[in-house]
Amino acid sequence: MPLVEQRRKSRITALQFLFGLEFRPFDGEEELKDFWKNNPNRKSVRNYAETLIQGVIEKQEEIDEIIKKSLKRWNWERVGHIERVIIKIATYEAGIATLVSPRIAISEAVELAKIFGTEDAPRFVNGVLDRVFCDQGWIEKDN
Repeated sequence: MPLVEQRRKSRITALQFLFGLEFRPFDGEEELKDFWKNNPNRKSVRNYAETLIQGVIEKQEEIDEIIKKSLKRWNWERVGHIERVIIKIATYEAGIATLVSPRIAISEAVELAKIFGTEDAPRFVNGVLDRVFCDQGWIEKDN
């Protein structure tokens, strides 16, 4: 499986796990072990997904603050759960952990929003991430 496909599958898997945490607190490693029992994946997919999952969980407060500061005319609590998780993953992956370039993270987040979000989700996710990444100096605003 090419790296691009592995990474997308990892992001989808991380999205599935983290989406569940929007409705209940993380109970620890046993919960993640149970998740893997029910969602077997290639080791490479699982390793990258775990990197994203652990990173988003560990940096939750920092990620939320970064995003909240960049939201204009939106209340973070009003953002849909799926969009929220997609934005968190991209913010962690490109901004905090610098695992991929910001442009790749935005592009991949938009693709996830097309698959899992509402009709307006891709445009919303793109706009929020563009603002977040520009505000943080991770990308320069196109003129």
